[in-house]
Amino acid sequence: MAELTYRDAVARGIAQEMERDPDVVFLGEDIARAGGVFKATPGLLEKFGPLRVRDTPISEQAILGAAMGAAMTGLKPIAEIMFSDFLAVCFDYLANHFSKSRYMSNGQVKCPLVVRTANGAGSRFGAQHSQSVENWCMAIPGLKVVAPSTPLDVIGLLAAAVRDPDPVVFFEHKSLYPTKGEVPDGEIVDQLGVAKIVRPGKDATILALALMVPRTVAAADRLSAEHGIDCEVIDVRSLVPLDTKTILGSVSRTHRVFTVEENPRLCGWGAELVSIIADEAFYDLDGPPVRITTPHIPLPAAAVLEDCAIPGEARIFETIRRSMGS
Repeated sequence: MAELTYRDAVARGIAQEMERDPDVVFLGEDIARAGGVFKATPGLLEKFGPLRVRDTPISEQAILGAAMGAAMTGLKPIAEIMFSDFLAVCFDYLANHFSKSRYMSNGQVKCPLVVRTANGAGSRFGAQHSQSVENWCMAIPGLKVVAPSTPLDVIGLLAAAVRDPDPVVFFEHKSLYPTKGEVPDGEIVDQLGVAKIVRPGKDATILALALMVPRTVAAADRLSAEHGIDCEVIDVRSLVPLDTKTILGSVSRTHRVFTVEENPRLCGWGAELVSIIADEAFYDLDGPPVRITTPHIPLPAAAVLEDCAIPGEARIFETIRRSMGS
């Protein structure tokens, strides 16, 4: 067992899969010699060589185009898009090409590839480099969408994504890169489509993703200590496929539900989860679902304004306290 940062877990997860399978290749801007703009991929070039670890031009369309061609011809590429905001530049590949190729070819053309990208706010990078866009990809049929919150989940879910026969968009939260967690030795492989109950509770279910998970756990601990409100916190982890069994099972026990979302409120992933809960567990609810989100605004770069926009521990705590009537 070792303590790893989220950042180091990325490099370990990629290395694990490249060692296991010689068809796994890695490409992106500054991922090789520079070790990644967030220093999440150092040492991979030295270990696996320039044929399998390739720096690319500054062209998101070229990166995903090359990845799609590699996947269609038998390789298993991991492609990095430096900031998730830049998925907008190459959205045609996500929405129209490798997400549809297996379906439109009746299974003859497969695209087993992973698009890794740094998502989310907290680094004061402004409106074009701080967005949470997991809900963009969630809306595209044919894509799987994953967002880990811990170093252990980074490795396990990345392995599951690389081994999956379909394209997976893998969102790493840039504000989590320096955080640490215990990681066992040996090969680590998780499963897509499985949520985790990270804090059991009986009074309310809170659904969170990525950076919002540790903030939600901290708020839940405070709610318990100060007001006796015992919240169950679920790390959703995988938006597509979605673990509705765990989510609905929790709601049926606690009878209240909250979502904590970093993406903007309009069409956020929590809206879809609330819709599913309303369809499947309406009569289990003792109160209306409550969504705690970022406002529908471009994100500011100023620290005090960004912190005000993104759900923090204090806002999560206060919203749930008021909603629960405490």
